[in-house]
Amino acid sequence: MQERGLEQGPEQGFTCHLAGREVLCSTPQRPAFSLASGQPDVRMVRGNFEIGDSPTGRVALAAARMEGDDLLLSEAPGAAPLLRLSARGDSLQVTALNPGHDRVWIELTAQPGEHIWGGGEQMSYLDLSGRRFPIWTSEPGVGRDKSTELTRLMDEQGMAGGDYWWTNYPQPTFLSSRLYACHLDSSAYSVLDFTDPARHGIEVWEGSFSLEFFAADDIAALVGALSTRFGRQPALPDWAIGGAIVGLKEGDASFARLDAIIAAGAEVSALWCEDWIGIRQTTFGRRLFWDWSWNEARYPGLPARIAALKERGIRFLGYVNPYLANDGVQYQEALAGGHLALRQDSDEPYLVDFGEFDCGVVDFTNPASLDWFAERVIGREMLDFGLSGWMADFGEYLPVDLRLHDGSDPMLLHNRWPVLWAEANARAIASRGKTGEAVFFMRAGFSGVQAYCPLLWAGDQSVDFTRHDGINTVLTAALSAGLVGNAYSHSDVGGYTSLHGNVRTPDLIKRWCELGAFSPVMRSHEGNRPDDNLQIDSSDDLLASFAAMSRVHAALAPYVRHLSDEAVATGLPVQRPLFLHYFEEALFAVQDQYLYGADMLVAPVVEADAAARTVILPGDTPWRHLWSGEDFAPGTHIVDAPYGQPPVFYLPSSDFAPLFATLKA
Repeated sequence: MQERGLEQGPEQGFTCHLAGREVLCSTPQRPAFSLASGQPDVRMVRGNFEIGDSPTGRVALAAARMEGDDLLLSEAPGAAPLLRLSARGDSLQVTALNPGHDRVWIELTAQPGEHIWGGGEQMSYLDLSGRRFPIWTSEPGVGRDKSTELTRLMDEQGMAGGDYWWTNYPQPTFLSSRLYACHLDSSAYSVLDFTDPARHGIEVWEGSFSLEFFAADDIAALVGALSTRFGRQPALPDWAIGGAIVGLKEGDASFARLDAIIAAGAEVSALWCEDWIGIRQTTFGRRLFWDWSWNEARYPGLPARIAALKERGIRFLGYVNPYLANDGVQYQEALAGGHLALRQDSDEPYLVDFGEFDCGVVDFTNPASLDWFAERVIGREMLDFGLSGWMADFGEYLPVDLRLHDGSDPMLLHNRWPVLWAEANARAIASRGKTGEAVFFMRAGFSGVQAYCPLLWAGDQSVDFTRHDGINTVLTAALSAGLVGNAYSHSDVGGYTSLHGNVRTPDLIKRWCELGAFSPVMRSHEGNRPDDNLQIDSSDDLLASFAAMSRVHAALAPYVRHLSDEAVATGLPVQRPLFLHYFEEALFAVQDQYLYGADMLVAPVVEADAAARTVILPGDTPWRHLWSGEDFAPGTHIVDAPYGQPPVFYLPSSDFAPLFATLKA
């Protein structure tokens, strides 16, 4: 990072350059920094947030002077300095000199036609240009589109409708088509604002933080640099990619259903029973009993069942989250051990409403509490019990009005909470020597979760094709998260959220099976209301579709192994935007198809009742249609898409072309 153009006098200003790129320019006419004192107003209802602010005394910092190697910014020449800028390598440390200033606004240089990506796991838009993205981990909302009736109804019920920027996994990191990236190293509430074509805005609710910059000669190298910064996931184990993970939650009856699914020809690598700890029926649907140990009444003889499955090459997976129901045994143990976060006004545990039941918050700022959960719950009750993996759910619900063990401000810990939750899971697995063998998957995240979480899942999509909350958001989630260091993503085959009469159709299930087949992990889910919805085994037709696509998924395992090894070596994600290998502006906003590694292109059907779709084939060499073997020239084509044959293409020159050819219809 270089500061240049600093002049003393009334017209002083400065610029910052990174590898020849101007990334910041501040002039008296348009200062790049301003600050104020804020007063946050935060309301949470079951993981959904309303966040407001009443900043006072906002000051634009129009003057700058050098002090040693640092820049001191003030309102006017000769005025007392209010902000210090310290360049350290390719990072810029920003420090407010008045402790009362806890709001900082920064404007970075933008250029006409510049495109922006990143922001963590974004569901609605891959290209962030022209929009504003608050960075705060939360429930993503149901509907996420203020023009729809479903979103309106959910907003009436606990602010739960959401909007395009709501996400379980935000991250204040963006990549530019100018081949640089910027990361805000702060866990505070922040906003990335790309609505001004001349400036990229960053709003930070903290007075001390740093901006980290990265530059590269191509976009793939830039993605690799970010993966190095945040931490790379281990290679996925063979069992996780070698067949479908079947999600069932019907207690002991799940095993007979699994046998029928296998008898229908499905390639199955694992059985996932999230209800292994028991259930709790609520108006939302069939919920789980949040006490993390085997429920013998619902799954009698489970240890023997797990052992028998393992002899057949089938793993058993469960479920856990970082909260404890106050009517459970482990809650009382945590309470006695001092492992729960407390109320601000008393030494009583803080209870969070999760929808008709209340839970305590395991306080991960207490090292002893994190160790207790990792060892006592995940280690002993899950890994030692025989589980090979689990959904590590939630992480977004940390309230901002509780008291934490280390005295941290919950406003600063809220975004960090999913990272601490991931660390607890990773620590438990490492303690048993099973890193890279046992797999947990998370929906919540923030900067740094990459170093702990081996697999993302895209959260709780509605069981439909809607623009902002349906099957298509799974693609956007994988592509955006992959750009900031998350190599592996997958989704609930069939979707999850079914409310207000919104239920699965056969069309949706078949298309989601196809998408799952061309994801690194293929895992089905029965959803929040299993009895109201079609399942993969509800009919012979649906079961045949699932079985066929599970066989495709299993057949691709050698290629996915190659992609997983490549992710470890380079940091490149398995599912990639087209522009990662074909850096053309026309491809910068394409989010409904992806490259599966460098050799395969997948264009899932994400519209209802579609028998064909438009596909863009990039580059300057032909692509071969997976199912027919026909070669297609680069360009845009309308491609037939009967069930079981989504538009998928590969490069004939690929080392894996013989493998791909075995899938020809």
